[in-house]
Amino acid sequence: MAVQAGPAPQPRIAAPAELAPVTTVGDVIKASKPSDWRPLDPNNTLYLDIPAGRVVLELAPDFAPKHVANIKALVAEHYYDGLAITRAQDNWVVQWGDPDEKNPKAILHAQRTLPGEFTVPLKNVKNFTRLPDADGYAPQVGYSNGFPSARDPQSGTAWLTHCYGTVGVGRDNGSDSGGGTELYAVIGQSPRHLDRDITVVGRVVSGMPLLSTLPRGTGPMGFYDSPEKNVPIKSIRLAADVPLEQRSHLEVMRTDSAAYQAVLEAQRNRGGPWSKVKAGHIDVCNAPIPVREAAK
Repeated sequence: MAVQAGPAPQPRIAAPAELAPVTTVGDVIKASKPSDWRPLDPNNTLYLDIPAGRVVLELAPDFAPKHVANIKALVAEHYYDGLAITRAQDNWVVQWGDPDEKNPKAILHAQRTLPGEFTVPLKNVKNFTRLPDADGYAPQVGYSNGFPSARDPQSGTAWLTHCYGTVGVGRDNGSDSGGGTELYAVIGQSPRHLDRDITVVGRVVSGMPLLSTLPRGTGPMGFYDSPEKNVPIKSIRLAADVPLEQRSHLEVMRTDSAAYQAVLEAQRNRGGPWSKVKAGHIDVCNAPIPVREAAK
């Protein structure tokens, strides 16, 4: 009588070897020196105040000088005050501007539209700390004075990358159809395919949870489908125009410092006991730049 063979025994899969503990980002921050940090420039810092609190934006004039100047002009004439966040699209962006397209708010001295500043000449960028890890969207990526950025030495151009927290200028099809009256912040996975197609003017350095947790819009592209759902903007102010005692006193780790190189390594190769595998790689958008309250 034939004997049926049972299932072949499955090979035992060995558990990954435990990784030794390594220096963490928290360790690097604790060991950092005052020279590893820089204060935000009040002349390039905006306070976006909404009912839930304050969002702090840092502008990048090296990468979009005309748009940054125009946004400052809009702020100076209080253009954004009383406007609204009109869009919150899941895994995409939060956008703010004038909710009344038929009767738009008047602009006094600034410009409504400008030619796009999608890239700038390399000479415009004051510093660049290159990330050695490979990137699929640019020949070189790294950090330019606290901003995730990319560059192409062959074309002699540089640009800011679309990472979580990036602030860009909304536009229509025309590359010259935006000027800063409509702005957005990335709240989802980094949409790097937008690089060099939209003018990027800065990034959110504080207050991202206030934007990323907003109720999602149910209209097309995440726009709120009724005016009462819009989130009112109390004001947008340039930090330099705000009394000292009302400012947010923040400092950002210098991305050209040895401390930030240690931050990158801590995130590129995390140690045990929780992590089981060393990634050995880090993405330009997956290396948060530490921000902290400045010591008083």
